[in-house]
Amino acid sequence: MNRPSVRQLEYFVAVSRFGSFRRAAEELGISQPTITAQVAQLEKTLAVVLFERGRGGATPTPAGRQLLPIARRTLEELDNLLATAGTASSSGAAIYRLGVKSTLGPYILPRILPAVHARYRHLKLYVREEPPSRLEAALENGDLDLVLTALPTNSSELDGEQLLKEDIKLVMSADHPLADKPVLTPADLAGAQILTTQEGHKLTRMVEQIATRFGAEVLRDYEGTSLDALRLMVVMGMGIAFLPALYIRSEIKADSTLVVRDIEGESFARIIGLAWRSTSPARVFYRQLAQDMREVLREELGDVIQVLDRGS
Repeated sequence: MNRPSVRQLEYFVAVSRFGSFRRAAEELGISQPTITAQVAQLEKTLAVVLFERGRGGATPTPAGRQLLPIARRTLEELDNLLATAGTASSSGAAIYRLGVKSTLGPYILPRILPAVHARYRHLKLYVREEPPSRLEAALENGDLDLVLTALPTNSSELDGEQLLKEDIKLVMSADHPLADKPVLTPADLAGAQILTTQEGHKLTRMVEQIATRFGAEVLRDYEGTSLDALRLMVVMGMGIAFLPALYIRSEIKADSTLVVRDIEGESFARIIGLAWRSTSPARVFYRQLAQDMREVLREELGDVIQVLDRGS
């Protein structure tokens, strides 16, 4: 019996992901006739039509939609085969694609990855920063193997474990009218102008909820593209901002132009965890990796964040 080739399955998944043979060919660095011929051969082998082809691109047929997750799982199992073989070989290397958002990666990965690498000499992590709105989709689609992100996720197809709880603090310029008060009350924020990041961040949604509770105003016309952009706008007196504790320690602690304040009777935090596809064949390893990350976090950043044990 004829069987599909690995390459044909990869092309099938790629065309589904990009919605056209042309775009899939460009992303894979091959010619369009090549990918078209290979998918056609796959359809012949399976005796089904996988795509509706039209001027607007290629859309999976009902049969294509049914077979797509099976093709993805097959490729995952093959990746796991190679990773396991790499682990068993003294010269081999397992490579995993780790996604992280820009509001977290620069302030946590440099502190934990060297220690993780020391524990797993065979392990190689290809780190890719993605917008929060793309992280979960990229993980679901198989573009990423793992993501460090705020939990909970929005997908039933993903699994993961909590790693840490990080406080969110209020930051303002040293010459802001509220800066003279060592501790603020919720009433102090009534009418305050709050800067935040772009839509799609869980941090943004948290800030919106805080603003609604306290009667503050979120400045939508001046959304920051990064935490650094927010900090600079705060320095210039354009508003106040809620920023994560790890960022504050890294970028603000020694900045005399800014002050950090608590709000009496209130505390805000985000839960950060490691997430993966619930069907991933490497999920047992991922759980062990999460536990190792906790140990490193407790040692490296235990004075800034609260490490969350498994099941907490």
